[in-house]
Amino acid sequence: MVPSLENLLLENLLDEIRACRLCEAALPHEPRPVVQAGSKARILVIGQAPGSKVHASGRAWDDDSGDRLRAWTGLSPEEFYDPDRVAHMPSGFCYPGKGTGSFRGGDLPPRPECAARWHSPLRAALPDVRLTLLVGQYAQKRYLPRGFAPNLTEAVRRWREAPEGLFPLPHPAWRSRLWMAKNPWFESEVLPDLQARVRALLQDK
Repeated sequence: MVPSLENLLLENLLDEIRACRLCEAALPHEPRPVVQAGSKARILVIGQAPGSKVHASGRAWDDDSGDRLRAWTGLSPEEFYDPDRVAHMPSGFCYPGKGTGSFRGGDLPPRPECAARWHSPLRAALPDVRLTLLVGQYAQKRYLPRGFAPNLTEAVRRWREAPEGLFPLPHPAWRSRLWMAKNPWFESEVLPDLQARVRALLQDK
C-alpha cells in the first residue's frame, strides 16, 4: 500500500523530532527524543518528560508511572502503544536529568525548547485527535486557559469545565497514590468519566 501524503508528512516530522538536538548542550547525556504518533490517533497524551527508564528504552511511559496511567485510562498496552489510537507528545521530549537544589531527588523540569518548537506542527499533523490528556502541571500550564485553576488539584477537580477535548490529570508518579488518598473523588468520579470517554473514542474508530 502506498503511504498517503499525510502519513509521509507525519513520518518526516517524527524523524525531525527524533533527530532534534536543540537542547543538547543543556542535557547530561546524549539526546533521545521520545515520541509516538499516527495520523489516525484519536487520543493525545501530553505528559512531562521521559524519566531515566523511558530514556533507556525509548518507549513512552515505559515505567511504573505508565502502568498507573494505563490503569487510569483503562487502555491495554496494545492500545496504548498503537500510534493510530494513541499519540504521545511530552512537554519535553528528552530526559532532562536529575535535579539539584529545590528539585533534589526528582527529575528536572522538561526543557522548554521542545514544546515551543515541535508541539504546534505535531498537533497539526494529528487531525483526528478528539481527547487530549494533560498529565501534570507542565501540560496544564501550557494548554489550559490562564487562570483556569490555582493549582493542579483544582484543575483536575474542575475537569468537566476544561475546554472541549482537554482532560487534566495528575502525574501518575508514585506520589499520586498519596494524592489520591487525599482526593477520593478522583477515583470515584474522574476516572470513570475518563475511561468512558477513552472507550467511546476507540469503539468509534
